[in-house]
This record gives sequence, structure tokens and C-alpha cells, in this order.
Amino acid sequence: MGLLLMACATPPAAAPAPPSDEETTPAATVVVEGTDPTPDSAADRFDPDREPDSIAFDDLEDSLGPVPEPTQDYAVGVVVKFLGNPYWTVLTEGMSTQAAEYGITLDVQSAESEADQLGQLVLMEEMIDQGYDAILVSPQTDTNLLPAVERAEEAGILVLNVNDAVLPDAQHWVGPNQYENGVRAANYLIRTFPEGGKVAVIEGQTGVYAAGQRTQGFGDTLEGTPFEVVASIPADWDADLAADVATSIMEDYPDLVAFYCNNDIMALGVVEALKETGDLDKVLVIGTDGIEPAYDSIRAGELNGTIDSFPFTTGQAAINVLIRLLEGQPVPRAVYSPQNMIIQENVDNPQQPIP
Repeated sequence: MGLLLMACATPPAAAPAPPSDEETTPAATVVVEGTDPTPDSAADRFDPDREPDSIAFDDLEDSLGPVPEPTQDYAVGVVVKFLGNPYWTVLTEGMSTQAAEYGITLDVQSAESEADQLGQLVLMEEMIDQGYDAILVSPQTDTNLLPAVERAEEAGILVLNVNDAVLPDAQHWVGPNQYENGVRAANYLIRTFPEGGKVAVIEGQTGVYAAGQRTQGFGDTLEGTPFEVVASIPADWDADLAADVATSIMEDYPDLVAFYCNNDIMALGVVEALKETGDLDKVLVIGTDGIEPAYDSIRAGELNGTIDSFPFTTGQAAINVLIRLLEGQPVPRAVYSPQNMIIQENVDNPQQPIP
């Protein structure tokens, strides 16, 4: 799945501390998920959520000044996970909007599904063969693009990791703090149900950084509270699978008070499952990403909330960082895009902290 976007106009250490909800902040073989193709230990892997060389995107211009004008016509490839997911569609729209302001040509491609690891790898290999100046990647897993990334770097092509799965040796990364995402969800539960209760997590794809960190942030924050995480099960970012998992969990734990889902697609699947079982008015559901269907569901009084990581802004941030890197600026290794908890009270003003 691909889209060529062209623009011609040129204008002028430890786990992160829990935030307050009031803060808005050549051919190669695919690496099999769950294996580590590198000899490095997990401790040596890049961990953006805990990277000391980091900065919030909102602070980038104050630190480095305005984005420099591109000194040449850069050709840039973009490989995202799956454009059938609204999150990635909006993120690439943010990229193209920002690129248009600086005369950057983008070749946007995506895999055919959330699980098309080989297809995504082939797309990146083809971009390398075309000799792009840079490639922005949002990998399906932490490992499936590693053969292509190695080729790109050997060819002198800049690789920028944009959100979700994290390349073990990524030199630069843009996206939200994933651990903080789970913290925000847990904090909302704590304030909504101070008496506590049984909760379940619908995880994304096993072994993917974002899924693991969101889940960990959620669980760590609930430690020492009256909440008990009774189930934490992957549903591979899929709505139908999430619905099936949720139905099974409800059969085992009919007194469950909440689900936390690693993305909105799965959260909306859980909502549909709870509607079928008649439990929607008894069980709170929190999603992640801030896609428009999630906003619609919140307005309808079905989905209770989502942690919006503002994909359009994340896409803009990625191009901002890309231009700085191409022009030789020393950008911090991790650049954090903002996020906020969205509920009915702020669904029409998503930058506003929840009351």
C-alpha cells in the first residue's frame, strides 16, 4: 500500500516518573519475532522511554532554534506499519503537511496488514535501492526491518525511527513516551475507582516495544493500590481478536471493572464485545492513540477514554527532526511528542487537561 506525496513550496535512567493526568505532554530474511538477531544484551538496546539524551518536541525550537531551510532537494522514503489503521494515516498526513512547507518529497508506503513483516521489509529494501537520502520507519516489530536498516546505514542513508516498535540500535527516534501512556491510563482508573477492583490489559503484539512499555507503565502504577490486574493478553492490534479475548476474560471475571487496551482499534473491539454481553455500562474501557473513531465512541458514551498521542503532531515532529538531522544539527536521540488523556469532558478540546 503506497502513496507518493510531493511538495514544491519552500517557506521562509530510571523508569519515567508517573505524570499527572493534568499534564499534556540485498534480499534478506525476516527476523522471527521473539528472537534477537544481535549479540547485544537487552541492557544494551536503545530504550527511548529512558533515554537521557532526550527532549520534548515542544521544547525543540527553544533549544535548537527554527528548522533550517533545506540546502538541497531531499528524497525521503516513509515506511509505516499499516495505512488501514487511522493512526498511521493521520501520522503520515502530519508528515506530508510539514514536508510541504519545506519542499520535501515523500514516498509513503505501508505494509498490507499489521502483521505483514516481510512485506514491510521488502518496501524498505526497495527504497534503499532507489537511493533515498533518508527513510523514516515505523517498524511492525522491533526486529523485522533490521536487515534493511543495516543496508541503509552502510549506504549512508539516514534512518529515523518514528514511534511504536523500536529499532534496538536506533540513532534517532520520535514518538510519545510509551511508558507514560500506561501511567496515564492507570492514574485515570485510580481517580475514577478509588475503591479499586479487577482490571485486564489487552496488549498489542508480543515483543513490540510500545505494547510492552504501555503495559508495564500501567501495571507499575497500579502496584500498591486496591487494583488487581487479573489478565494481560495480546490481541495483536486487532479488533476482532480483542473482542474475543475480552469476552473470554468477562466469562472468567464477571466482576471486572476495567479494560486497558494498547491501541484504540482493540479498545473499540472490546466495546463491541461488552455491548454484546450487556456489560458496557459496568466496565470501563480505555484505549490508546486518539484516532477519530475513538473520539466518536467517547462522544457516544461508549468508549470511556483514550490516551491521545496526537499522530498528526508526531508526523510533523518527525519531519522537523529529519530536516535538522539532514542539515547537520545535533538533535537529541529521543524526541518526545505530546500526549493527553481524553474523556467526555475534554473530547472537544483535546489539548485541555482533564478536569
